[in-house]
Amino acid sequence: MPVTKVLRKKSESNTVSNNGHGKGSRTPEELLKLEAEYCSWGDTVHYAEDPIIFERCEGSYLYDTEDKPYLDLQMWYSAANFGYNNPRLGNALKKQIDELPQLACQYLHKEKIELATKIAQANQERFEEKGRVHFNVGGSQAVEDSLKLVRNATHRNLVFAFQGGYHGRTLGATSITSSYRYRRKFGHFSDRAQFVPYPYCFRCPYQKKYPDCGMYCVKQFEKQFETEYNGVWDPKAKESEFSAFYVESVQGTGGYVVPPKEYFSELKKVLDRYNILLVDDEIQMGFYRTGKLWGIENFGVTPDIIVFGKAMTNGLNPLSGIWAKENLINPKVWPAGSTHSTFSSNSLGTAVALEVMKMTEEEDYETKVQEKGKYFLGELKKLQKKYKGIIGDLDGLGLALRMEICERDGYTPNRELTDRMFQLGMEGKLQVGKKKYGLILDVGGYYKNVFTLAPNFDISKQEIALAIDLLDQLFQKALK
Repeated sequence: MPVTKVLRKKSESNTVSNNGHGKGSRTPEELLKLEAEYCSWGDTVHYAEDPIIFERCEGSYLYDTEDKPYLDLQMWYSAANFGYNNPRLGNALKKQIDELPQLACQYLHKEKIELATKIAQANQERFEEKGRVHFNVGGSQAVEDSLKLVRNATHRNLVFAFQGGYHGRTLGATSITSSYRYRRKFGHFSDRAQFVPYPYCFRCPYQKKYPDCGMYCVKQFEKQFETEYNGVWDPKAKESEFSAFYVESVQGTGGYVVPPKEYFSELKKVLDRYNILLVDDEIQMGFYRTGKLWGIENFGVTPDIIVFGKAMTNGLNPLSGIWAKENLINPKVWPAGSTHSTFSSNSLGTAVALEVMKMTEEEDYETKVQEKGKYFLGELKKLQKKYKGIIGDLDGLGLALRMEICERDGYTPNRELTDRMFQLGMEGKLQVGKKKYGLILDVGGYYKNVFTLAPNFDISKQEIALAIDLLDQLFQKALK
């Protein structure tokens, strides 16, 4: 018997016919049973008590196996800014699949060059700095590349980073991510960052009140450089042991915390005084999430390095990268082969990312995102009045919005209520009219009591109204 027939018979014997799910396919229940036995639980799927199998997506919605819509207010951790199944970006990917689907990254293709040019020129226009772009696959890998770039430029390996900061799960990225939970199982991290309090004004670690504080947090940071015995500065050599400060312009996993407008400009003055690089992680906030191409633009400073990823391809073929000032990344100091990844400037990713950049040039996303963010935040404030105290803090920048869930005192974190609302949203039993919905939320924050809202940029006012209705239902159900 031919081998193909043997394989076909064997394959057919291992499939399960079922009612209404297509001949030879498995039911959701059967798939979940297989998942429980054969899939690693080391990723984040099992944050939900009862994982759901989704079959399709479009716009602001995911659809389960019963075609029930789940309004998504986190859009894949801000990776799908331009909507699920975006036809223009999908067509760009399909076109490249037909023309140049594979190419080893040691060879050039036009999309890589044009994409790097667009990003570099956009930054030169914004920051008045010549720079270059270096690609990789995922955000963590781009962070790793930036760490190498920093070490190469400064010959120092220690960095500052923020409490509440998140930069990824690879070993290097984990070492500058503040949560010990991500490091605990994996041994000693000798290059662990020195973590500095973030300007989280709602929960100021110094018990100060903005704006009367006079940027006390920046002054406390600079105190470390007053004497060599504070552990970071050699006044004789005039050199810091620390090479760079890794920041998120708006903290992502930390709960979409928006700092005071003048914070980064004051911090940058300190860094410049002591020759410390500013590395801006825009993996979540880049590509107009805050209403600017880069979140850091909202604060009037120029970083030395920008790290980006996620929304650059709208969650399609993965691509990430770093932009750095010319003196850090020109070929004399960062020559061929300084770092490499097999799929770094993959032709599918660059094709989609180039189309994203073209879209942002053709449409005013700055105004669009800022206006929609302001409107959504206004609607959330109406909900806050209804649940006074329980919604302790509301804030946002563009369409990066935060809703902090508290006890009725308006301050004590209420993780239990947050978790309950998250689970209820995933159950898909919310009702509007005769239709059932689910609501997809992302939980972040230092105390896991913050809903970080990152909706589709094309979310309509009707969908925002639906979101408010569904959130209202979650509060009612969870507070019973």
